[in-house]
Amino acid sequence: MDASLEKIADPTLAEMGKNLKEAMKMLEDSQRRTEEENGKKLLSGDIPGPLQGSGQDMVSILQLVQNLMHGDEDEEPQSTRIQNIGEQGHISLLGHSLGAYISTLDKEKLRKLTTRILSDTTLWLCRIFRYENGCAYFHEEEREGLAKICRLAIHSRYEDFVVDGFNVLYNRKPVIYLSAAARPGLGQYLCNQLGLPFPCLCRVPCNTVFGSQHQMDVAFLEKLIKDDIERGKLPLLLVANAGTAAVGHTDKIGRLKELCEQYGIWLHVEGVNLATLALGYVSSSVLAATKCDSMTLTPGPWLGLPAVPAVTLYKHDDPALTLVSGLTSNKPADKLRALPLWLSLQYLGLDGIVERIKHACQLSQRLQESLKKVNHIKILVEDELSSPVVVFRFFQELPGSDPGLNAIPVPSAAPSAIGRERHSCDALNRWLGEQLKQLVPVSGLTVMDLEVEGTCVRFSPLMTAAVLGTRGEDVDQLVACIQSKLPVLTCTLQLREEFKQEVTATAGLLHVDDPNWPGIGVVRYEHANDDKNSLKLDPEGEKIHAGLLKKLNELESDLTFKMGPEYKSMKSCIYIGVASDDIDVSELVETIAVTAREIEENSRLLENMTEVVRKGIQEAQVQLQKANEERLLEEGVLRQIPVVGSVLNWFSPVQASQKGRTFNLTAGSLESTEHTYVYKVQGSGVTPPQTPTGTRTKQRLPGQKPFKRSLRGSDAISETSSVSHIEDLEKMEQLSGGQEASEANSPEWHPGTPAPPEAEPPGAVQDGAQGLQDDRLQVEEPESLR
Repeated sequence: MDASLEKIADPTLAEMGKNLKEAMKMLEDSQRRTEEENGKKLLSGDIPGPLQGSGQDMVSILQLVQNLMHGDEDEEPQSTRIQNIGEQGHISLLGHSLGAYISTLDKEKLRKLTTRILSDTTLWLCRIFRYENGCAYFHEEEREGLAKICRLAIHSRYEDFVVDGFNVLYNRKPVIYLSAAARPGLGQYLCNQLGLPFPCLCRVPCNTVFGSQHQMDVAFLEKLIKDDIERGKLPLLLVANAGTAAVGHTDKIGRLKELCEQYGIWLHVEGVNLATLALGYVSSSVLAATKCDSMTLTPGPWLGLPAVPAVTLYKHDDPALTLVSGLTSNKPADKLRALPLWLSLQYLGLDGIVERIKHACQLSQRLQESLKKVNHIKILVEDELSSPVVVFRFFQELPGSDPGLNAIPVPSAAPSAIGRERHSCDALNRWLGEQLKQLVPVSGLTVMDLEVEGTCVRFSPLMTAAVLGTRGEDVDQLVACIQSKLPVLTCTLQLREEFKQEVTATAGLLHVDDPNWPGIGVVRYEHANDDKNSLKLDPEGEKIHAGLLKKLNELESDLTFKMGPEYKSMKSCIYIGVASDDIDVSELVETIAVTAREIEENSRLLENMTEVVRKGIQEAQVQLQKANEERLLEEGVLRQIPVVGSVLNWFSPVQASQKGRTFNLTAGSLESTEHTYVYKVQGSGVTPPQTPTGTRTKQRLPGQKPFKRSLRGSDAISETSSVSHIEDLEKMEQLSGGQEASEANSPEWHPGTPAPPEAEPPGAVQDGAQGLQDDRLQVEEPESLR
């Protein structure tokens, strides 16, 4: 082909042939690549994209992991707690990698190494937490250790369980006792893991008269045990709390241990307060946990160690039963679970472990002492000297009532002032907790709902301080934020009842009781077509409320407005947020009512105008058609023929008047255009009605935002000068109005005639007004501004 192209003398033809050859080659190569790719797709059509080909490099894989962890850059950042992984955290993470490497050793070396790691870790934990001669079971799931302990208790009390299985349990049903203050879902988890029915669980109530309301009632527990024995059941295991999941209270473990020894019941203890066993001073209630049959520890959050397993310490002499129960294992991989904790404990040392736990307890004591000095804050602490958990809530005393009753209001079936106060405080405490979590994220606060106290905020530094790196300065910042939010909470709570009364007394507005809204209140505008008995979505009402929300937000007040469905229906409402200052509720309610009424009337006017325009167009078409028929009758049929009509119009022209129609939008009527063509002007329409406004208009001072009451004496301009300023403005208006009235009532004056003796030159009045204005400015200016 190349030789043949060289023989062509014409260079243009030779270039064309060369280009054609290159194009054909490109097409053939592309077809060949397509066939190869299709062949590969046939072979790997079901293989996911990341696995196709020869693999990816490490950088690409790590980049993918980073994107999955932190999300895309376009996404909004979420306010999540970021764990503070220090050098001790790196040691813990290193343990997982070393565990995978150690598992590749030969069996003999692996057995010796895993046995050494397990025995060392068990010994260290038993010595640190004062649990002598104990064994350890390491597990990822925190509740898994208790499930294994229940299996061990079943095997210990039912000797024929291995042979007969659940037939033994059917003849004498086991009973597991849990406190009413236990963490949610624990009983259901145990029944699912053990295959036991829910009647095998017994919920022990807490104290109601004496002692903490979050401690197990020991006397009632003993009564339950006796009743179960009389029914032929077997009391198997009791789960006690050394620091409940909600408020951190400790059961009377010493008394419970005596009761368990009396009836042969296995005693298991869990809770955050077990961490204090590593300190020099330990309360007697927590120290009694060292005599129990088993306990579950969570050193990971206590010491700020990531990916560290939980530990269940127990005492038992039969290795065969512990092996059957799953507490011990011959697999090296199960023993290597202790490797991250083995490395971390050596890195921290005893001093480091004690220092972290002690620091967390000091943070709780610091917050407790600071909150004692803050008004309207109720602290729920069991032991003021050694409680590592602080639970607090905002409360407001009702006028003329006992402060002790309002601190912890008791819910009642019938609506009452205390019941409404309880719901209002719960919503405000929920708002307070969310605000504090955003302002001080390193505090690790948790918002929770208690059965008796209501919504509270919990500070548990033992579970969060080491992870988040909480310091004493953070606690001081937390207290400062609480003090800054208290005026908002008290003002909002005081204005809720006033807002409800104002809305109830205003026509067209309906007050909506929403116990979960932390604000002044919720209001709904009832339009003319509103079906009060319906709970379905109202499109017209939603449109009105959307416009109302837009108007309220344009006022730029200190209040926050939101729109959402009603608490018990799908109808739209306006939610008004917390009040940061003394709000004029009457002005707020009136503004809402007037604005909503304006929006409804404008919307209805637009709808009516649309209907009127449509009818007017139809009427105009009918009249124009009738006019055309009349014109045909007047002119005759001959004038409608093209050629004949032109000749006839030339000989005898027709003086036809231009008739049209115009539609008056204001009056809603159809009028003739004859007046426009004759007089060359358009007729004057009817003046549209004015937009309705409120009955009261409040004069605001410069810089004063909407819905604010009169300025206080602590402002830059005193109240006296502000009142005098308003009075001077009223005098000026009266003076200018009197001048206009005198000019209107005075007789007409012609040039050449003497002026009336009582008339004064215009400049005199202006000079007098200017002098009055100067005097007003002198009165308005305070001494501090001169």
